[in-house]
Amino acid sequence: MIQEVKLDKVKVLAQYLPAEAAPLISRWIDYFVCEFKVSRNRNSKFGDYRHPYGGKGHRISVNYDLNPYAFLVTTVHEFAHLHTWNEHKHRVKPHGSEWKANFKQMMQPFFEKDIFPPDVKKAIVSYLDNPAASSCSDLNLYRSLRSYDAPKAAVITVEKLSAGAVFKIKDGRVFRLEERLRKRYRCVEVSSKRVYLFSPVAEVELVED
Repeated sequence: MIQEVKLDKVKVLAQYLPAEAAPLISRWIDYFVCEFKVSRNRNSKFGDYRHPYGGKGHRISVNYDLNPYAFLVTTVHEFAHLHTWNEHKHRVKPHGSEWKANFKQMMQPFFEKDIFPPDVKKAIVSYLDNPAASSCSDLNLYRSLRSYDAPKAAVITVEKLSAGAVFKIKDGRVFRLEERLRKRYRCVEVSSKRVYLFSPVAEVELVED
């Protein structure tokens, strides 16, 4: 006789996000009939939502290596996309007013439970009230969430480097920081002399010149 083994979603989710938030996220997964995946690290994004297409239903994935608060914010962010899709399909912008309203509404239960530290809650509220902030790339929110990451040896953000500092990124390429522009940093790849623009919060490793 084959016995079916069912994972307890609440216990699994509690490994990645604050335990008090796990029951509600588990209910959302069931209510929206959503495939929820804990994904490998993706440097370009924390999470992803895919609307129903090609015989597949709603799909959400969130990077496994986020701290609990970042994992929860990203999860709610993606469920707000799902909810907005159910209401409007392609008729609205991905991070338009409809999505912002849903994100704010879906975040409210976690505010009421005081799950977030005050600085993270303040950053989320500021983000939702700022129409110029289009996604979780909002630097204020990003910095607040990342402050709860476990320390990483030898890792530093570009904005903390001095002009002329030499650093390398995950793929091994080496750059020299030249100057700060309006929102990004102008850097030159040492080997090719090509110019690249880096986000202030890009994580790099300082190396000897």
